[in-house]
Amino acid sequence: MDSLQLEQRFGALLSRFSVAERRKLLRSVAQKVAANQRQRIGAQKNPDGSAYIPRRKQKNKGRIKRNAMFVKLKSSRFLKHKATGDSAEMGFNGQAGYIANVHQYGLTAPVDKRKPHKVRYEQRELLGFSDQDRQLIEELIIDQLAL
Repeated sequence: MDSLQLEQRFGALLSRFSVAERRKLLRSVAQKVAANQRQRIGAQKNPDGSAYIPRRKQKNKGRIKRNAMFVKLKSSRFLKHKATGDSAEMGFNGQAGYIANVHQYGLTAPVDKRKPHKVRYEQRELLGFSDQDRQLIEELIIDQLAL
């Protein structure tokens, strides 16, 4: 179920709420889904539950990275969310957004801006709805309807 299916399923029900109530609900949804995204990124998993493709082996030049990927990217400094009366958004801005986009879609990008060499990065889905996220959204909406 993607965002369009969620909207079709709950759109009519949500239209009964005032703008302030919708904003409050959507803010809660965005905060909780963002927390799930951070946890999943920390666990190095795609939304479908599969593990991220590991880094390629590096030649012994300079520092060899062995830590988990995207450690800083999952922080609230980079992973932003906002809610209005009509929508909730979550994503990365600036340079962090560029890096996340390259990995999200498996694009080709330079490793170092000062060098012309480009590398194709493996696809690692940083953002996306997991089954747990969909279930959480449904529960939050149903709880709000019960009030």
